[in-house]
Amino acid sequence: MEIIQIVGIGIIATILAVILKQQKPEFAIQVSIVTGLIIFIFVVGKLSYVIEVLSNLASRIDMDLLYFSTILKVIGVAYIAEFGAQIARDSGEGAIASKIELAGKILIMVLAVPVLTSLLDLIIKIIP
Repeated sequence: MEIIQIVGIGIIATILAVILKQQKPEFAIQVSIVTGLIIFIFVVGKLSYVIEVLSNLASRIDMDLLYFSTILKVIGVAYIAEFGAQIARDSGEGAIASKIELAGKILIMVLAVPVLTSLLDLIIKIIP
């Protein structure tokens, strides 16, 4: 099972980071970043499968490509912002992590504007 491998990588990296943090703290954050990237690469194939399935569903129900791509972008921004914030927290920079999360939330709002505009246009057309 893949989750056992992922957890194993995470545990080994955690032990290594704890040891390095005591002797060479500058390398501990690098271990954390590299581990995160390795785990991401491990699951990126699964993400492409999910995107393919969602794309097929969107085409079957004749969903506008604008909405589908916006949803994928929002999910991507959320995951990337969370990853960056966790890296910042791991290195003891809680304030920077909060700023990364705030930027992610603002970008999600910006991405949602076309969908909200379309929704409001639809509501205006329905109301006489």
